[in-house]
Amino acid sequence: MEFEEIYRACFKPVYLYALRLCGDEHMAEEITSETFFKAIDSIDGFRGDCEVRVWLCRIAKNTYYSYLKKNKRASGIDRPELRDIVAADDPMDTQLGKQEDARQIRKLLHELSEPYKEVFMWRVFGELSFKEIGGLYGKSDNWACVTYHRARKMIQRGLEENGYEK
Repeated sequence: MEFEEIYRACFKPVYLYALRLCGDEHMAEEITSETFFKAIDSIDGFRGDCEVRVWLCRIAKNTYYSYLKKNKRASGIDRPELRDIVAADDPMDTQLGKQEDARQIRKLLHELSEPYKEVFMWRVFGELSFKEIGGLYGKSDNWACVTYHRARKMIQRGLEENGYEK
């Protein structure tokens, strides 16, 4: 497959993945552009161990983490996928409560050990199947499913310990 075909087929999934990681459209565009520039430079090194889309999402994730490290930001913008953070018709105190819930979830997620953190992120933000996640780690889809559900339980337990409802 030529790179132009890869770009057309994978741009939107990579952009959506980057958008879920960072929560900001402009930053997601930058990360996606940088991802494809990096991919062009290293396409010869692609071994075919996974789908091209998965490979590009790995590059996007690493690009995002490099950006955070370079800019010394501790975490991304609030994640609406984790909670319904702000609805326009919610009273301000409800909105603030939802934002605090999202901060707590993000904090717990970043405290998870590997591979729980990565598997959870690939499943939620990357929207990968358990089979695809298992393939990334050279494990079975059952391993990926169990690891994901354990990560979810760890986050739920952390929320409960901090007085948050399920």
